[in-house]
Amino acid sequence: MEFIYVLIGFFGGILGGMGMGGGTILIPLLTTFLGLYQKQAQFLNIFSFIFMSAFIVTYNIKQKFTDPFPAIIFSLPGIVSSIISSLLVKNLPESFLKIAFGVFLIILSVVQLVFLLSKKNGKSSN
Repeated sequence: MEFIYVLIGFFGGILGGMGMGGGTILIPLLTTFLGLYQKQAQFLNIFSFIFMSAFIVTYNIKQKFTDPFPAIIFSLPGIVSSIISSLLVKNLPESFLKIAFGVFLIILSVVQLVFLLSKKNGKSSN
């Protein structure tokens, strides 16, 4: 059973590293295959995000891919919004969270599809 944890974390990390956001795969995997409640899955996603983002910001600064000042300045709103959203989610019903996350995934899928199609059409006309 521990192997499934490693697998889910691996795929969530890969997608997170690609910029898609690991939560788009991590939350459905945790709720579907491990039977966690939506709130638990969202907590684990946000909790893991803290460590992943701290690592990647540090790595990017050390590799000189970014300057420290903008990295820190852009991190602050993310930290504040994570705290606010975690307090908000704490008081929302589980059923609402499931529906809201499903709607979010549908909207994300449509936006990605439109972007992909517009990019494909833009390249073929050049």
